[in-house]
Amino acid sequence: MTDTAPVIRVEGLTKNFGRVRALDGLDLTVRRGEVHGFLGPNGSGKSTTIRVLLGLIKATSGRVELFSGDPWRDAPRLHRRLAYVAGDVALWPGLTGGQCLDVLGSTHGAFDERRRADLVEQFQLNPTTRVRDYSKGNRQKVALVAALAADAELLVLDEPTSGLDPLMEQTFQRCVRDRRETGVTVLLSSHIMGEVEALADQVTIIRRGRTVTSGTLSDMRRHTRTVVRAVTMADPGVLTDIEGLADHQRERLAELTDSRFTIDTAHLDTAIGRLHEAGIHTLTVTPPSLAALFLRSYGETPGPDESVGEESLAETGR
Repeated sequence: MTDTAPVIRVEGLTKNFGRVRALDGLDLTVRRGEVHGFLGPNGSGKSTTIRVLLGLIKATSGRVELFSGDPWRDAPRLHRRLAYVAGDVALWPGLTGGQCLDVLGSTHGAFDERRRADLVEQFQLNPTTRVRDYSKGNRQKVALVAALAADAELLVLDEPTSGLDPLMEQTFQRCVRDRRETGVTVLLSSHIMGEVEALADQVTIIRRGRTVTSGTLSDMRRHTRTVVRAVTMADPGVLTDIEGLADHQRERLAELTDSRFTIDTAHLDTAIGRLHEAGIHTLTVTPPSLAALFLRSYGETPGPDESVGEESLAETGR
């Protein structure tokens, strides 16, 4: 595998379970050294794709390469180069957390003992406790510590922070950034939009087993809408003659005017110029969040007064 070859290359991937087609021509490219967000609602095919990449199930058709190898035929060899964390970790109940780390570390080929000790401290994990006495979050910590401590070239993380509190989610993000700085590649599947937005260099959104869109967040934002709210000294008038502007709302506030609208990024300068002529008192320009981009990919565009959060995404995923 050359340095320029993708770590993961998936083209036209299909997977049938009887009469059900779980993957329907999916494309996915993950390049060396990047964190790649892999998004889609429940049932979209994310976990099936990951199982194919790990060689746990065989693709029905299409091209699937992991480190330029076949994950189905070459699974034992390829697994020495990666570490995997599932969203619902199952461990050995009679073992301690430290013993589980030893077992998991041996399956990953090699691990850095100093880094593992540092991760145990960062995640506030007690390695002497038996797994049967761990909470779900602590079981998740064991898997995360084992994966992040491994001398792996690729981390495959499927809902990795399930069960973690917000403080530990921040710890997770910091540790992933540290591993990326050493050249590790990360495939991150998560329902937490803020987590993906904070970490991902590239994002792929899928639906019903197909890729909907893929690219950097900045590239995606160039093709979507920005939310603007401006309070001006004078009335800027009706702004709908500006190309790319929509959802315009205007309200008088004593001597001021409150204007709200969405606008294509390419025409933002024109709108700001018109507001400047009216004398800007306050101005808030909000680029589309990853959550908004997700909804837009599914044909749902939030207006200037809508806040897109995890609840909206949960509704989309049903």
